[in-house]
Amino acid sequence: MFGSNKRHVFKPTAYGTTRRQRRIPRWLVLMLAGVVLGAGGLLFLQKSYGPVRLTVEQSEQLHYDLNSVNMDRQRLQSDLNRQGRELTDLRARLNDQSAGLEQAKAQVETLAKDVELFAAAMPADPRGTSPGIRAASFDAEADTLNYAILIMQDEGKTDRFTGKVKLVVAGRHANRRSGNIDLPEFDISLERYTHARGALPLPEGFTPRQVTIQIMRDGSDKVVATRTIRVAG
Repeated sequence: MFGSNKRHVFKPTAYGTTRRQRRIPRWLVLMLAGVVLGAGGLLFLQKSYGPVRLTVEQSEQLHYDLNSVNMDRQRLQSDLNRQGRELTDLRARLNDQSAGLEQAKAQVETLAKDVELFAAAMPADPRGTSPGIRAASFDAEADTLNYAILIMQDEGKTDRFTGKVKLVVAGRHANRRSGNIDLPEFDISLERYTHARGALPLPEGFTPRQVTIQIMRDGSDKVVATRTIRVAG
């Protein structure tokens, strides 16, 4: 009766166009994945091996420690510079002292040669003894007898002589009576020569006129050299 009600179904033809679903390109996916992995790796490395982030207190303490180290370094550098200057001054003084010592040695050698010449020129002891009393001088001052005695052994003698010297003083006492007094003995020691110099007390009011010098060897009272000298003045 009536025509059949048929549904028309759309069927695309070979020459028609269709809308296809779009997909994310594979290269973009790989690039995004690489970026994510790289950022994650960087964060991991910074967290595990990177420098530790300091707190405010730690940063302040670090600055304080750094300033203290700088101050210590400056102080040590100042001490080092000062010690360097002191060392330079010490070396300069040492060089001056060394030069002075060498000059003094030269002078001593010259004086020793001069003394040897004078010793050789000194007149012998009148008694011809060795050791002998080559020269002597005495003077009195304020109840004190000052003496200077040159005692020598003959040239060529190498044995050291040790002994003592006794001074017998002849003079006048305060009561105008004459007499002799023995002064305290003193020790001597010499190889070629020795110069005995000193002062000994005299009795109050005693006026010396002459002194007899007596030399004895250690351990013996035997006089090995003697000489009488007038007191000056």
